[in-house]
Amino acid sequence: MADPLVDHDGLPAALRATVRGDVDFGTTARALTTMDASNYRRVPLGVVAPKDADDVAAALAVCREHGVPVVARGGGTSIAGQATGVGVVLDFTRHMNAIVRIDPDARTAVVQPGVVLDELRTAAGAHGLTFGPDPSTHARCTLGGMIGNNACGAHSVAWGTTADNVRALDVLTYAGERARLGQGWDGLPSRLADGLRALVDGELARLRTGFPELPRRISGYALDALLPERGIDVARAFTGSEGTLGVLTEATLRLVETPGARALAVLGYADESAAADAAPLLLPYGPLTVEGMAADLVGDVPGLPKGGAWLFAEVGGATPDEAAARAAALSRAAVADGAAGHTVVTDPRGQRALWRVREDAAGIATRMADGSEAWPGWEDCAVPPARLGAYLREFRALLARHGLRGAPYGHFGDGCVHVRIDFDLLGEAGVRRFREFSGDLADLVLAHGGSLSGEHGDGQARAELLSRMYGPELVALFECVKDLWDPAGGLNPGILARPHRLDENLRFAVLPRRPVPVEFGYPHDGGDFTAAVRRCVGVAKCRDTSAAGTGVMCPSYRVTREERHSTRGRARLLHEMLAGERGGVVTDGWRSEEVREALDLCLSCKGCRSDCPVGVDMATYKAEFLHHHYAGRLRPAGHYAMGWLPVWLRVVAAARLGSVINAAFRVGSLAALSKRVAGVAAERELPELAPETFTRWLAGRVRARHGDRLEVRSSDQVAVLWPDTFTNHLTPSVGRAAVRVLEAAGKEVVLPGSRGLCCGLTWVSTGQLDHARKVMRRTLDRVGPALGLPLLVLEPSCAATLRTDLPELLPDDPRAAELAASVRTFAQYLEERAPDWEPPRLDRPVVGQTHCHQHAVLGDAAERRLRERIGLTGELSGGCCGLAGNFGFERGHYEVSVACAEEQLLPSVREAPEGAEVLADGFSCRTQLEQLAGRRGRHLAEVLAEALGVPDGEGGRK
Repeated sequence: MADPLVDHDGLPAALRATVRGDVDFGTTARALTTMDASNYRRVPLGVVAPKDADDVAAALAVCREHGVPVVARGGGTSIAGQATGVGVVLDFTRHMNAIVRIDPDARTAVVQPGVVLDELRTAAGAHGLTFGPDPSTHARCTLGGMIGNNACGAHSVAWGTTADNVRALDVLTYAGERARLGQGWDGLPSRLADGLRALVDGELARLRTGFPELPRRISGYALDALLPERGIDVARAFTGSEGTLGVLTEATLRLVETPGARALAVLGYADESAAADAAPLLLPYGPLTVEGMAADLVGDVPGLPKGGAWLFAEVGGATPDEAAARAAALSRAAVADGAAGHTVVTDPRGQRALWRVREDAAGIATRMADGSEAWPGWEDCAVPPARLGAYLREFRALLARHGLRGAPYGHFGDGCVHVRIDFDLLGEAGVRRFREFSGDLADLVLAHGGSLSGEHGDGQARAELLSRMYGPELVALFECVKDLWDPAGGLNPGILARPHRLDENLRFAVLPRRPVPVEFGYPHDGGDFTAAVRRCVGVAKCRDTSAAGTGVMCPSYRVTREERHSTRGRARLLHEMLAGERGGVVTDGWRSEEVREALDLCLSCKGCRSDCPVGVDMATYKAEFLHHHYAGRLRPAGHYAMGWLPVWLRVVAAARLGSVINAAFRVGSLAALSKRVAGVAAERELPELAPETFTRWLAGRVRARHGDRLEVRSSDQVAVLWPDTFTNHLTPSVGRAAVRVLEAAGKEVVLPGSRGLCCGLTWVSTGQLDHARKVMRRTLDRVGPALGLPLLVLEPSCAATLRTDLPELLPDDPRAAELAASVRTFAQYLEERAPDWEPPRLDRPVVGQTHCHQHAVLGDAAERRLRERIGLTGELSGGCCGLAGNFGFERGHYEVSVACAEEQLLPSVREAPEGAEVLADGFSCRTQLEQLAGRRGRHLAEVLAEALGVPDGEGGRK
């Protein structure tokens, strides 16, 4: 092949002239595809998203003509580096993502390669069927990627690997030949059929003896599937070839029957080796899964039986009682064989919560308990299940010998172990240790009769070591097979056959060696913005587009379905920006328009801070970027109008001009002009200003009740209420309602310190961090003796700013951390400071939304408990309302804002039962509901105040 790094003149134009799909050789497209979920990075020339198989053929023809390699890419969640490439990336997720048909009688499905696994499972579920293999990335991995890697998942003990569930494959070779792969040679081009037949006939002995028999042997090419006694299964042999032999355009897959009910037996053991020893003993009971995890990864999860490690054994049944009985029988047997404890979970919600711990492990394991980084590379080796306990004991000893740490977990029933290890991949000595350990671990795996890869493929991480597993003669056969399929070497070169070294192309090599100057403290990353960006390892939970559950991340991606609008995509662009002159795709640093455009649709919802298993905090990264991007330059109008909103509102309130402003905004032409000048979307209504601020009302109330002096006998008597901008100037009814509820609970409400307090939220969200810091310092100076007392904040976004942004922007001011620790939500305050107060009962259904900042930063457990106490039944929707502070008001964001609301919030409100209470503690959520649905959402304080009989205008309904 020609050097793929040279500028291939005419390649983009030739592709655009022949391909009907998308052709993108721009900076953003290339930056987004430099990495997958592995340690590796390769920079492509461009990205093509073909419309159909003919488009794939056209793209291959152009690439052949220009001597450019091709790599097929699905969800980009590969962990061994096989979804990256230096030529043209074929992105199958954009257009070739259709389920062609499902045949419930034959129990098969025909799919295009870009179909996400969960979409197939949902469609098949309507017929009581499913696709058996289910890796933990099932909500975003594609069937094409699963076929490329021979993915497996938790249910392989019941339903096998992807190869076990493939019936036929339609592929294109790099030479443009079409093939239909199944059993036998008939679907192959004659050249290829003749060559493979001759190879198999000449190597029968080696093919019959050279491959270990174990359930999770994924490494290398599965040439033994071509043996006559195995049916000459070409489709099976192709599965797991990692895009090196042909390009998949359509697949026919086997579906399996879904059990009518499931139960989860959770079994506790002294340690992971004891759990591993026990796992094979459970297989005779017919479990669907036998998954293992240890305490160093699980952490403090309620409901687990005693132990230092656990097996999750799922069983099925025709009915819930049958499933529960099977789980109980399995548990009894496990206890008899030495399990320290057990529990059976039959509630689907409880099962999902425990499985979520397991599915997030690939991300959680990337950070050790002390915050240090851990990486893949030896993510999925497998040994015979009966050898797993002994292997794990020796594996732990090997880690210690090399001075490394890792937390093994995975598919214990199949002998497959996942682990992330704290390699230092930033320095030469650490990379040498990575290489030395890899060789030693390969030898250990093979000593136990295992496979270097048990699920994710070899890629670049392990292919160099295949000769240790198979010997040089069989590896030479792999190269012969590669040459038969792809004589020009155009498909995913450097992977599997004639591989790159395992310590080449490491993605960290291009990053800065010293921390870059930044504004936030990044306390969980040692103050290093580069380390913060490295958090994104590519597991792509942010690409989950299902509306199930109560998660938030990532609202803009769920609307646009564009990688650059995912948390991972933005992190990739920031990675390339930091790489800069060291080889990054983004070369203009903080001034990058590509990075700015990708971050423009970030709602700063903070959902990734909690929902991302690695804790990426894109809202903070966005604020950081905007600060540097606009340093010394004119900003968008919205940054001045909405970023400085607290100042403008204080000026209007001081001059008592609220009614005048409201009247002016009711004049269409004046409102339109104001919105245009302020950078506000023309479709938006401007919120009304309150005729009287909350702080003015409260001052009058205190004077009326206590005269000129309020005598406080103890801090327990006082409720310190934060006068946030939105409550104070726009919805003082929320503040009034909170006061009446707190008074009913026996508290006297006071404000913290002097006037002019502000959390700085609007300056943070617009990246005006110098001024945000000034506002925060002034606030700390003015809080006075209230510092350290529980601080009740009614607006969730302001509470989240005080809890996180304040100490992270002022890391050297101890008062910031003290104030942050004192922040409480309304429900948290009542639960903590008025535990004996009996709230009124409402006994009606509830709909609405938990504010995204509350979900991400503050949690809503106290709110759930309070709703239960007062009889508000039902769940609030997940996702984000889409207004998200200034985001939904800014010009150019209206359509995305509405689409976010339509994803979960608005449908839940429209479908609410009659008489349902519409709850929305956030000003943005209430505004979005009123403007888009014509429904008035209320803060929980308002609902309680009404139940206490508060007069209209003081917290009740208007």
